[in-house]
Amino acid sequence: MLGYWKYLENSDPEVYGIIQREEQRQQSMLEMIASENHASPAVLVVAGSCLTNKYAEGLPGKRYYGGCEYVDEAESLAIERCKELFGCEHANVQPHSGTQANMAVYLSQLQPGDTVLAMNLSHGGHLSHGFKLNFSGSLYNFIHYGVTRDTETIDYDQLSTLTKEHKPKLIVCGASAYPREIDFSRFAQIAHDNGALLLADIAHIAGLVCTKLHPDPVPVCDFVTSTTHKTLRGPRAGTIMCKQEYAKAINSAVFPGMQGGPLCHVIAAKAVAFAEAMKPEFKAYARQIIKNSQALAQALMSKGFRLCTGGTDNHLILVDLRSYDENLTGAQAETLMHEAGMVVNKNLIPYDPRKSVETSGIRIGTPALTTRGLKESHMQQIAEWIDQILKAKGEEKVVSMVRNETAELCRQYPIHM
Repeated sequence: MLGYWKYLENSDPEVYGIIQREEQRQQSMLEMIASENHASPAVLVVAGSCLTNKYAEGLPGKRYYGGCEYVDEAESLAIERCKELFGCEHANVQPHSGTQANMAVYLSQLQPGDTVLAMNLSHGGHLSHGFKLNFSGSLYNFIHYGVTRDTETIDYDQLSTLTKEHKPKLIVCGASAYPREIDFSRFAQIAHDNGALLLADIAHIAGLVCTKLHPDPVPVCDFVTSTTHKTLRGPRAGTIMCKQEYAKAINSAVFPGMQGGPLCHVIAAKAVAFAEAMKPEFKAYARQIIKNSQALAQALMSKGFRLCTGGTDNHLILVDLRSYDENLTGAQAETLMHEAGMVVNKNLIPYDPRKSVETSGIRIGTPALTTRGLKESHMQQIAEWIDQILKAKGEEKVVSMVRNETAELCRQYPIHM
């Protein structure tokens, strides 16, 4: 691989420079976007391997091209490892992303105009859960449930009422900005008692699910989709798990229904990530993600920040900035923190009075921090830096001080790329 880098440096110094600058950015800043992580060197090597050259439409043993004997081995290995890791009956590892994994499930079971229940985007759901500008909201009739105003947790009573009223063909559970555990068994009872299928989108919590640190949707849901790059710490991609009875429909929906040739290099990298996630040290890593998230939550609350739901059970925290500074928007906080070496994203909070371009909240995650090797004591320091930066509102002296301190912590705990 070192030879490849030398070749790139000589053949395309512009792209080489971009990659070098991005690696330096990642190494020197605290990555706290809940949907991002740092893949292992093994995953990075495989994702950049010669497998990218191979076209392999179809499934292992049933390809439309010759010369697929070795990519067949890689994909079969990824499938078996995914099944072992999650305990699922069937797995399709070809989706390029979590959104495409969801698309394949929809295509396999729904007709345009069919009714689907899913979580409101502004309450923590995802674009592919029926946002009007997304393919999902354009093709299907999505009805959205949300969280209660008082607890900011999923309103299961509302879910039950909407299910009985609208009689959806499919219910989607799972979220991209929800800091509490999801009761998949309760979802399953509501769905199946009313003749609906159930899809769990565990893109964010897959690494916690496979280590049994979060309730498991696989035994009770008809379909489970996920990304492989968040808490699972693999390549940027997706996967689908389902009951065996839906295997043929899912496979056909992925190809030829949704996408053409699979990304063989990424599928092989998924196989590596699944194997890594079955090691004892990965469970210790996932447990530390939660410890760090809860430590950071407590530290932020001690500084006067209000957290949606009052805390966290998983890898992310949703901060309501209004309690800290009613004039501070999520967009402003994101910019201020970035200047000081901390990367987060602005995020809507439930019943947010602001628009999505501003927001009243920020979303903070601990997967990438934990990959660096940071522990609970470091979360106390990070909360202190966040408090200093947001109070300083761009004061150059404070920004420079915190930027130097965050950079030093990054030097002490480098990413192993």
